Amino acid sequence: MESLLSLAASRPIRTLLPREVLIKQGEAGGELFVLESGQLTVERDGVTIATIAKPNSLVGEMSVVLGTANSATVRADRESKVRVIHDARKYLEQNPDLTFRIAWLMASRLDVTSALLVELTKQHGGRNEQGLLGRILSALHLPIDETGYVTVNRNDLFGGRDELSED
Repeated sequence: MESLLSLAASRPIRTLLPREVLIKQGEAGGELFVLESGQLTVERDGVTIATIAKPNSLVGEMSVVLGTANSATVRADRESKVRVIHDARKYLEQNPDLTFRIAWLMASRLDVTSALLVELTKQHGGRNEQGLLGRILSALHLPIDETGYVTVNRNDLFGGRDELSED
């Protein structure tokens, strides 16, 4: 399977300085970025959820595929270079190899997440339908709606603030 960097080789390069924000949580998405060099930190709701340092890593795909605002802030930890795919939805419609590669990547992440949640449920006495782990597992298998999509939002997982504090 061709690498993301190979598939994005013709796209422009953006150089980020240390601490420079590439993507800001809550702002409109629409661009994809493939890390060429450097290191990026991903932060959601003030919590660091990932450090990305491996060239060929993709960021921005969730907002592009879902058509939503950016779900996290991504900033450079040190000087970094990314390939930029502007108007990514349109670009993906015209590039099935890149679209398949991104679908494969997202499905792989979901598979790993599901396996981790199952393992955590086993470690917590098999209570798979109780608490936060059960809600997450249930949300991963919500039925497709009339538009042909599964619509999941934060309330499907966390409910209101009071419900979250009970777990």
